[in-house]
Amino acid sequence: AMAKSKFEYVRDFEADDTCLPDCWIVVRLDGRNFHRFSEQHEFKKPNDDRALQLMTRCAQTVMQELEDIAIAYGQSDEYSFVFKKKTRWFKRRASKFMTHVVSQFASSYVFYWKDYFKDQQLLYPPGFDGRIVLYPSNQNLKDYLSWRQADCHINNLYNTVFWMLVQRSGLTPVEAQDRLQGTLAGDKNEILFSEFNINYNNEPLMYRKGTVLIWQKVNEIITKKIKLPKEAEEKEVEVTRTKTKVVPLHCDIIGDQFWEEYPEILAEGS
Repeated sequence: AMAKSKFEYVRDFEADDTCLPDCWIVVRLDGRNFHRFSEQHEFKKPNDDRALQLMTRCAQTVMQELEDIAIAYGQSDEYSFVFKKKTRWFKRRASKFMTHVVSQFASSYVFYWKDYFKDQQLLYPPGFDGRIVLYPSNQNLKDYLSWRQADCHINNLYNTVFWMLVQRSGLTPVEAQDRLQGTLAGDKNEILFSEFNINYNNEPLMYRKGTVLIWQKVNEIITKKIKLPKEAEEKEVEVTRTKTKVVPLHCDIIGDQFWEEYPEILAEGS
């Protein structure tokens, strides 16, 4: 039992932020001022593999360190983490979910930076903000993730054309914006193909679809030292073991195929 004091009344000022029961809890974080951050750290445009892979490494760390995350989805400088509908982690307190996810992610970003940006020094600490959204049904959750993947496609198509116009056609950023104003997806695809011989459908899936993180059982081969009967020395042998790991996928999650292939994700909420 906690020691009592006359000052304990201040706890009554704490607001109740318990998430509603039987809802998927989604924590979405975004990089703060990452436009400036990417410029000062010389990110490649329109996509920097190092930055995208670092974001995914941080998201994997969050899933491995925190409990009850069923699936995560990321693109650009954002990641969404979906906690199980039935989770009782930290008594479903929204502030705990958000602060743990954001702090774990931000510290991981600094910690793993050197693994991906070997020649680029981290000039200042990056910042991330987070928000909590609750989704009561499986369809709500699927629509949320579909929305984020559709956003990934829209933004990446625009950025791909924009930076081709700037880097290869010599347009200024303002001129490129003016050129693309009012264009539809078909128009942008036509510019890429006719002017730059780029078929957008052949661009890497990581750029077009973002990254999905799920739990999967994988076989690992490890080397162990064992001492056999009647043997004087230990011998090294290879042993295969099954381990559950966070695996990145670059695939469509808007259609039904993904959810039919991994039904256990939505089953986590039943």
